[in-house]
Amino acid sequence: MAKIADPRELFLHKLGAAYTMEQTVVEMLERNAEEARDSELKQKFAHHLDETHQQVTNLERAFEALGQEVKGQACPTIDGLKKDGEHGLRQVDDSLVDHVLAGGATEVEHHEIAVYNGLITKAEAMGEEDVVALLRENLEQEEHTLKEVETKAQKLTRQLPQRA
Repeated sequence: MAKIADPRELFLHKLGAAYTMEQTVVEMLERNAEEARDSELKQKFAHHLDETHQQVTNLERAFEALGQEVKGQACPTIDGLKKDGEHGLRQVDDSLVDHVLAGGATEVEHHEIAVYNGLITKAEAMGEEDVVALLRENLEQEEHTLKEVETKAQKLTRQLPQRA
């Protein structure tokens, strides 16, 4: 494979990685919604799943706005976060499943926010305002979800039995 030497090509590569990231997040959210014990957490995962489907569509629209075919790229970070979450779920008692899910969701949201911030900076530099608008919509949803998940994680932590 030839090295990427063009900034636009690098942007398209990163956009493809974001596309793969969101498709992986769809899988993770489906699993999380099933695994969650807490009804509020389950509902939050289901709601964010709907948003993530829209985010995938926004990324497809971004490729279209750039006159490019949608092409996913490897996203090793999201693969690692998914693997870490699966490992964590195997390690804990049922009483701690929601804690693992909420913690993992927080980590994923931080990663997604970083990805979108980077993409927006590049799209702005390229003068692709239509793409910037689509990416900002995704970023705003991710930031909102992060706040919700962090709040829920704090509530779950306060509910843990205190040890002497």
